[in-house]
Amino acid sequence: MKPILNSSADNLQGLIKNARSTGIIMLIIGLVGILLPNLISLTLNAFIGIIFLFSALVLAYVAWQSKSQSLSMWFKPFVLFALALLVLFHPAVLLSVLGLLLAIYFLLAGFAGITLAFEIKPANGWLFILLNGLLSFVFGAIVLFSWPFGSSWIIGLLIGFSFFFDGLTLIMISRQAEPVSTQ
Repeated sequence: MKPILNSSADNLQGLIKNARSTGIIMLIIGLVGILLPNLISLTLNAFIGIIFLFSALVLAYVAWQSKSQSLSMWFKPFVLFALALLVLFHPAVLLSVLGLLLAIYFLLAGFAGITLAFEIKPANGWLFILLNGLLSFVFGAIVLFSWPFGSSWIIGLLIGFSFFFDGLTLIMISRQAEPVSTQ
């Protein structure tokens, strides 16, 4: 199965354009993550906490509007509110869990990238996909071996590196696909 190689010229041009612009954005976010890893980690933590808080408030409003006397209607908003407070005021808890999840993600992304590279091996850009997969796998091992104490800064740093290399890979694929699309 080689969907990239079997695309029409119009689809390939769209892929090249989208890959380049997405790659540039991911490259910039990656640089921010590399230079300010704790900022990326705490931003992610705050984002998740705010989502929990917003969900708790919406569900509490629905329970209040229904004028329900049932405690079961208030249970989920209460739990989400408690989780939001925990996440927002004790970021180490969430960052430790995220550290473990991130290790799993990077290991799986690395495996997927390596597998994809060998599946499309004769195509231009397969080497960049292989390098990206190998780096993701190495990042997963680093996170796993530094968990839980290094979770805070390493999450931001590795997200930065991953976004940087994903962006670089997309840019390189778009550059190498240009000669193929003109044929």
